[in-house]
Amino acid sequence: MQAKINGNISFWYADIGGIPTPGGPLPGDMEADVAIVGAGYTGLWTAYYLKQADPSLRVVLLEKEFAGFGASGRNGGWLSGGFSWSREKYLAASSRQAVVSMQNAMAGTVDEVISVAERENIDADILRVDNLTVATNAAQWERVKAMYAEALEWDTPATKVELLDAKAARARINIHNIQGAKVVHGTARVQPAKLVRGLAEAVRRAGAEIYEQTTVTGIEKGRVTTDRGTVRAPIIIRATEGFTAGLPGQKRNWLPLNSAQIVTEPLSDALWEEIGWKGHELLGDAAHAYCYAQRTREGRITMGGRGVPYRFNSKTDVRGQTQQATIDQLHAILLRLLPQTRDLRIDHAWCGVLGVPRDWCTTVGFDQRSGMGWAGGYVGLGVSTSNLSGRTLCDLVLGRDTELVRLPWVNRAVRQWEPEPLRWLGVHSMYQLYNLADRREEGGLQHSSRLATLADKLTGH
Repeated sequence: MQAKINGNISFWYADIGGIPTPGGPLPGDMEADVAIVGAGYTGLWTAYYLKQADPSLRVVLLEKEFAGFGASGRNGGWLSGGFSWSREKYLAASSRQAVVSMQNAMAGTVDEVISVAERENIDADILRVDNLTVATNAAQWERVKAMYAEALEWDTPATKVELLDAKAARARINIHNIQGAKVVHGTARVQPAKLVRGLAEAVRRAGAEIYEQTTVTGIEKGRVTTDRGTVRAPIIIRATEGFTAGLPGQKRNWLPLNSAQIVTEPLSDALWEEIGWKGHELLGDAAHAYCYAQRTREGRITMGGRGVPYRFNSKTDVRGQTQQATIDQLHAILLRLLPQTRDLRIDHAWCGVLGVPRDWCTTVGFDQRSGMGWAGGYVGLGVSTSNLSGRTLCDLVLGRDTELVRLPWVNRAVRQWEPEPLRWLGVHSMYQLYNLADRREEGGLQHSSRLATLADKLTGH
């Protein structure tokens, strides 16, 4: 079924009446206490907490398009507080307790975001739900059980995670051929465009200045140059996440990994009764190629996945437009998991980019000597992690000695990605191997395919 791939950059903006009219650009040269490049979740949260901590600070945000143009307005709406990065990689330069503290801090972002939304009257369709990772074959079921065991091993409270057998999992959502599922409690569903636009308004009310339609052309100590003028500031925060590669000198820093989504027409009550999903759980599967889904406020299903995972030379999409082949792939995933939806129309499709460091582990940092800070590389967990980034950057900028600034993701040194064509070959080879591995497992392989292990070794995933 043909989807509307043009127009709004995501369904979430169509849901609120269309793409917002950008605000005014930088009016010319100016000075600030803090200049933030990028007005997505990361930049906005950082500005929000800085203004809460010190209202006298002049905080200026510079945005090429409009606040929430990137992944902040295009993501799957998972306020998960999750931790899917390698604990062992963080452990290599810290301690077990530090990694557990980071895990706990990430989990705490769910309550924090909800608290701010309530305080600032941000209506973002937030609903506290569980996060369900389902297995549809034997190999996936082995991985799900291993995920559950790892969570307990790393001191996740037993009340936070749960393992469901096939019958109990099917009672949650009637997934085809379901073998079982892992449940993470304490997560939430959001409408991401509503959240980022509401946060932008809260930041403006707090006194921060957001200049849109302003392209940053260079960042150096004490100065951000743009096509509209120069901002001089002793503190500069790079909050560009998946778009970081587009900045001068940042081409190999974080890889812009593409992710795409489709959304169905609203389901009838009878179809929802057949499917279940009464708890509105966040839904993902244990396939290597992975998918993510939610049941929206008005009763649609969104389904997301990687599609075309990477564009040569770190290029990004054109305002969310995606390929028909990607739409077909995501529709096939939806039908594989929920064949009951076979007669539904696909109403919208879009894509965006997320930032991936070379070791696939998120990072936040601040260099006091240069006054330069950064955060990102969320690898798909940005809705919640960006909030912790904002709070951590606030403490780092203000020189506070807090638990947050001592977490092991702070000031981690990560090597750059390889030059082209190695980046393109590596990422596309990884996903080709993942797809082969998934097909073998769907064909009856009883354990995780070694092809997936090879793919992880190839890219350091």
